[in-house]
Amino acid sequence: MEKKLMRIGISLPKELLNKFDKTLMKRGYSSRSEGIRDAIRTYNQHYEWMQQIRGKRAATISVVYDCSKKGVSSTLANIQHEYTDLINSSVRFHINPDSCFEVVILQGEGEKIIEIAEKILSLKGVKHSRLTTISEEKIGKST
Repeated sequence: MEKKLMRIGISLPKELLNKFDKTLMKRGYSSRSEGIRDAIRTYNQHYEWMQQIRGKRAATISVVYDCSKKGVSSTLANIQHEYTDLINSSVRFHINPDSCFEVVILQGEGEKIIEIAEKILSLKGVKHSRLTTISEEKIGKST
């Protein structure tokens, strides 16, 4: 069966595209298109994984963001204030004058943890965000 390919156009900062091209070369991709397809598949798989998170969870959300952009830090703080019932702790430090690294530690219902993670991830100025969760039933078990 023949797959119909769709052509799209995107705009990227030069530095991001250069870094992507270097990564593609190192990983042996035959084209940018194949690398972008793979990145989109990975993004979709991650989203599907997040949608399956249910029940009581312990979690961390790590965030790298541009703290020099007006409003990013205050918006991040406002989001966290909406979820004080989930957040046990957070720590932030400056990586450099323009970038902050923050880790938020949470415990509660998986659906609410996903909600806050998606709000943080979608913030303009967030460079990287990673959610890690474990179900509470696994916390006390050793393998």
